[in-house]
Amino acid sequence: MSRLIITELTPGEKYRFLPWLICGIGAAFYFYEYLLRIAPSVLLPDLMQTFHLSGAQLGNLSAYFYYAYTPMQLIIGILMDRYGPRYLLLLACAACSIGAFLFAGSHCIYLAELSRFLIGFGSAFAFVGALKLATIWLPLERFAAMCGLISTLGMIGGITGVHLLTKLVVNYGWRITTYMSAWLGVIITIIILLIVRDKVKTKPARQSAYHCAYHPELSLKDLLIGLWQALKNPYLWMTSIMGMFLFLALSAFTELWGITYLTQAYGLTRTTAGSVITMVYWGWAIGGPLAGWFSDFTRQRKLPLMLGSLLAAIIFCIILFAHSLSLPALYILFFAFGILTSVEIITFAIVREISSPYLAGTSIALINALIMLGGVIFQPVIGLLLDLDWAGKMVHGVRFYSVHNYQIALSVLPIGFIITFILSFFLRETHCHVVKPGAEERT
Repeated sequence: MSRLIITELTPGEKYRFLPWLICGIGAAFYFYEYLLRIAPSVLLPDLMQTFHLSGAQLGNLSAYFYYAYTPMQLIIGILMDRYGPRYLLLLACAACSIGAFLFAGSHCIYLAELSRFLIGFGSAFAFVGALKLATIWLPLERFAAMCGLISTLGMIGGITGVHLLTKLVVNYGWRITTYMSAWLGVIITIIILLIVRDKVKTKPARQSAYHCAYHPELSLKDLLIGLWQALKNPYLWMTSIMGMFLFLALSAFTELWGITYLTQAYGLTRTTAGSVITMVYWGWAIGGPLAGWFSDFTRQRKLPLMLGSLLAAIIFCIILFAHSLSLPALYILFFAFGILTSVEIITFAIVREISSPYLAGTSIALINALIMLGGVIFQPVIGLLLDLDWAGKMVHGVRFYSVHNYQIALSVLPIGFIITFILSFFLRETHCHVVKPGAEERT
């Protein structure tokens, strides 16, 4: 049916439809990689039992995703500009699918770690690749809308992952569920191969609104020079640290430890706990665009970060230490927690505005890498803190952590939010304008 509809379109209508289709496929890959990213939070008890893991070991297994994802952010942009997104996304989606197949069939921890590393490698291309497709195929005035769509689809990937994977794991077990997700990757890989292209073959009248797919003249030297200039900017480091702590709401809590904490502290079933956790993703999906609009409307970058980080710390302390909360109250608090921590997206705007226009892409890639470093560091750290206070109790072959254990380990989140609040006072306010760097601009 879809083929019939496409053939009935006029050439102009077909051209207007094709760019959104191609960009939508890129966004679909980002949706898929986010589903794979959050899978350990749903599979946590099963993985601990299958591989006989401690909390620190499980945190390390999950963090293997970020061991690949984070350093790759430093070179993804240059690869996209040099070679184009089509074959890179094809390779990336195939890597995610192969990693999921290996993870489903793994019987030793080393193969499971390799699988997560491979999934992290492939996932590293998703967000930047989707944005690159948007720069090629969409007019400039549609780029912001596509950015919002891509970000929202990522959050929906988290929501779907928690809901769908939880039900599938309960009904079919974690291995069959992971095999299903691997086959989904195969389907998306085939679609990328058949439909996604690097170039606009029929150029529209407004040619200037479209961009070249790749720039072979860019070299490794260009990347290294840009990285060095960005690394010399102290405000970039400060902003990155703030973004990293805010993103712990996703990278450390909802992606790994959130569901097990709720089942232990509030006595919820895994399915209900997963439903509550998805409210954080809904908060990010709605709060991200709202935070960006509020920041642009008020021409303030620091104020949303101050309010978001301080209120997020308060709300998470309520979630962490008040265990008489009703289920509706949990839904509301987790949704509010997601909205408040979604102000993290403003850090990207700040970095864009404090960087030289010639270094903006490199600076954005660098802050993304540093923000993702939070998952590398704090997923294992929280597991280690759980182990240090563990009383030695085992239930069904899995370590049993008390509510007190979780309170101590997860306290790193509100502490990080308070650090963000303090740092925001020292941050340069750009008022939504590009601030001319000093030495950074002299390359």
